[in-house]
Amino acid sequence: MKKQNNFLCIFVLMLIAPNCWAYGSSSSSAKSCVKPKFTDFTPIENSEVTPGSQFSFSASPNTDPNSIKVTVKGISSNIKVESKNSGSLSVNGMLPASLNDTYARVSIDANTLSACNGGGGWLIKISK
Repeated sequence: MKKQNNFLCIFVLMLIAPNCWAYGSSSSSAKSCVKPKFTDFTPIENSEVTPGSQFSFSASPNTDPNSIKVTVKGISSNIKVESKNSGSLSVNGMLPASLNDTYARVSIDANTLSACNGGGGWLIKISK
């Protein structure tokens, strides 16, 4: 009889334990954050370019055009943002002429219209 009681207690505890952790589901009513996406990088990743060359990329339609910031190896870059027919954004800029004979990351930082922050970028080689 004692063995049955021990088995029953263990069985009941096994049933109760998972239910104790069932609060605070991650699927709450709060809106999820959908980060901006960046694609169509030109020049392509790991390609070799000259100083002062033009670069471009596309940003997803949910990106706030006024929030897009681009740096190249830590140097802020002036950009031009235009809307495409598809709703996405076309971003164009120039690489700093002061960078040569080095690898540089074109880093992108932007927010969505719902204030979700996201980033991206790609690596290029800048020749002499």
